[in-house]
Amino acid sequence: MSAKRKDSRLDLNEESSRARVRRIERNSAGQIVVHLEGDDDPVVDAKLARCFPWSLPDLHVSVRNPEGHEVAMLKSLDDLDPESREVAEAELRDKIFDPKIRRVLQCKHEFGISSITAETDRGTVIFQIRGRDDVRLLSPTRALFRDVDGNTYDLPDFNRLDPVSRRHLQRYF
Repeated sequence: MSAKRKDSRLDLNEESSRARVRRIERNSAGQIVVHLEGDDDPVVDAKLARCFPWSLPDLHVSVRNPEGHEVAMLKSLDDLDPESREVAEAELRDKIFDPKIRRVLQCKHEFGISSITAETDRGTVIFQIRGRDDVRLLSPTRALFRDVDGNTYDLPDFNRLDPVSRRHLQRYF
């Protein structure tokens, strides 16, 4: 059974979550358009989101309608034809701001908030974290910092930082 349209929204039932993606493209307005098997009406202005962006970036990609409801799950980007995969990869790459921390210039701690000024591969940034809960250790030397706005900053290897940067961030390792 395919997903049924109701007031231009997809009815989310058990069957609709199993919809298969036939094709992904961009329309003339630059919106993502997803064609699902068994449904003649494409999902216009669809959103793509990685379920496991750090550990399995090419697997388990959620396809959502404009209201944010999941309409399909791509098990792998490899399941797409080359043109659809190119569109999906570009969309996923463009929506993620994932600077890599190269050096920490300053780290101030006030009122339970740490303000970190860092040099990244995307330029100098200043971000605030609330404490250890905003730092996710991915390995003994790799961490993700999530700032108060929800942006993430990747520290690929703590040991490759200069001594001053390591001293600033030591409390999180």
